[in-house]
Amino acid sequence: MSSSTLVLQTQRATCFESATLLCSLLLGAHYDAYCVSGYAVKQMCLLDQSLQDCPLLDTKSEISEQQENESTVSPSTELKSRFLIQQEKKKQEAEAELLKQKLQEETQQQTEDPLQGLRVHCWILVLSGSRSIQENFFIDPLTGSSYSTSDDKFLGIESVWNNLNYYVNMQDCSTGCADMRFDLEDDRMWEPVLFGATSKKQLILDVIKKKEKTLTQKMTRDEEEEDEEPRVFKMPRAWLDHITISKKDLETRWPKGHKVTQYRKAKLEKFAPYLRADGLVTQLTTYTDSDCAEVATVKKWFQHRSDHLEQKELDLAHGFTTDRFRPGRSFSLLVHRYKTSEFQHDMDFSTTHVDNLVRREVSTHQMTEVFEGRPDFLYYRHVVFDPHMQFSDTVDSVDPNDQTVQKVVERFHRNRSKAANEDVEERVFLVAQRRVEVTYHLEDHRFIPSKRSFIKPEPSTEEKKEEDFVPAMVSSFQVEPSEKPPRTLALYHMLQALVKAENQALLQISKSIKEVRDIMVCREQEQSHITLPYSCWTTTAAAGARKQREEMENLDVEEQRWLQEKKDDILAPHLIRLGSAGTLRAEEARQVYRACLAEYQERLVEKADLIQKRYEMETLELQKMQEWYQKNQLNISDEQKKQYENDCVEKLLQIHVAKERLDLHKEQAHYKFKNFNQKLKQDPRLVAHLLS
Repeated sequence: MSSSTLVLQTQRATCFESATLLCSLLLGAHYDAYCVSGYAVKQMCLLDQSLQDCPLLDTKSEISEQQENESTVSPSTELKSRFLIQQEKKKQEAEAELLKQKLQEETQQQTEDPLQGLRVHCWILVLSGSRSIQENFFIDPLTGSSYSTSDDKFLGIESVWNNLNYYVNMQDCSTGCADMRFDLEDDRMWEPVLFGATSKKQLILDVIKKKEKTLTQKMTRDEEEEDEEPRVFKMPRAWLDHITISKKDLETRWPKGHKVTQYRKAKLEKFAPYLRADGLVTQLTTYTDSDCAEVATVKKWFQHRSDHLEQKELDLAHGFTTDRFRPGRSFSLLVHRYKTSEFQHDMDFSTTHVDNLVRREVSTHQMTEVFEGRPDFLYYRHVVFDPHMQFSDTVDSVDPNDQTVQKVVERFHRNRSKAANEDVEERVFLVAQRRVEVTYHLEDHRFIPSKRSFIKPEPSTEEKKEEDFVPAMVSSFQVEPSEKPPRTLALYHMLQALVKAENQALLQISKSIKEVRDIMVCREQEQSHITLPYSCWTTTAAAGARKQREEMENLDVEEQRWLQEKKDDILAPHLIRLGSAGTLRAEEARQVYRACLAEYQERLVEKADLIQKRYEMETLELQKMQEWYQKNQLNISDEQKKQYENDCVEKLLQIHVAKERLDLHKEQAHYKFKNFNQKLKQDPRLVAHLLS
């Protein structure tokens, strides 16, 4: 066998080598673990899991979740015959039983093995008593799965061992391991190879006895002699190095960071974090046939995505794609289910959505929204669009006068602060027919609710004025005949409130349409630019962040060097304007030469004008000071007079300095321009074209 350290380096091992490594780790964690040499079924020995169901497949939870979603989408209950339901249930049970029998026959045919009971395998036995372990169990080192000691996959045991002793099985294993006892201290069932060697149980008893002696501080001579009695045999220390697993290997997890497991009608792929550019860590592919030729669904799990995507499910049979996000992303989106072949989008939102929206379903001609916890008790809104228009053709702002929206249905929970015949349960805005239908909540001990139907007056046009409201535009049904019907003015106010509510509903619908489009555009951008934020707690991400930081530093140094070179280059601004960084043509060289001379001459003139303005400003200030002194010289104090004299001396000095600078600039301007011209003519990029 290869040593455990070599197994960790190569990441290749047999069942005996894998069991030795796993048993060493368990012993280091203070478990009472043993390597087991015995016999197992063919699938376990060959690491064949193609007859097992994938543990990630949970059909019952998916069915219950689908039923819950369907009940959320369709709140109204559908009446069905009990007899038909029973017949359908019997049919489903018969089909399930037939499928189960067929599956058992296929499994039996595939599991027939001429070497049954002869295939040698090695696994782990963990005994109870340590680390709060209540029952004995097996661990398959090739898969890491735990099994009961009575599992029929284990056919027999020859021996068990660990770092303390080696035990030979003396029990009958003709019927498997179900009836075996694992009391290793019983010499009738387990024969120890190293007699007198310390066992795990003896070590535990010694520790307990030592604690008791320490507390009582009383030891008899017999006990001392018993303590000093030498062991017959002690296992030598292990010759291999300490078992260490690097942080990088822990993050990589599998050889090359990728593992594929084939199950019955399914294939499970696992990837190390940050191995894939899209953040994929798990992918489960299910098939419709046992040969795994036709794909049914593909489920993908992601980590560390900036768009908060955690799971993507592709239902190829029905053409649906479902994206699930962790909380905290934009638009408060949690689930996005859509169909690629046609326009159909179902979205679930968290409770942090701005208008308490929890679900929205959008198709070509209709939209349904479900709310929770709204102060106005609204929980349902259904919108029907014009059948001759597509959803993508609807305008961003819905106008109540156009025919984009045909019908709006809104439903409300019961508001106990109002009477039942005044609390609206459902209102229907028939926008195209200019009608509003209102249904109120049921009163106690009543079976029929009160209803009202309003016809909106025709609006004013260029040819006629707005139609007047008349009582004939309202039709009512009151459950209580003794109640007085509302007056015309009250009905008119009701209609005005409903018209206002209709406009608000259409405004909310336009915002919903815009939000759907924004979500679709945002998802397209996120899918085209997938980013994985780096985490400082992983070696791969830290290496990527370090590389990115070094690249940015090198880029910054290169940019600073380029800027310094361009700062000393007198031709750089003009070359940038021409868009030429290489060799110049003759006409371009002469153009740059003339532009440089003109710009330099302009700078000399600007500098002379600046000095001249400074000189004139100082002279003007001196004149103002002198005028002030002439007017107030008889009324000022000696201190003010002294301050005036000091200011005059300072101004005269500034005027003198400005005059000297102006004269010096005029004298040197000619020589500076001449030297600059000579420098341009000597520039290697211009000299060849200026001499020709």
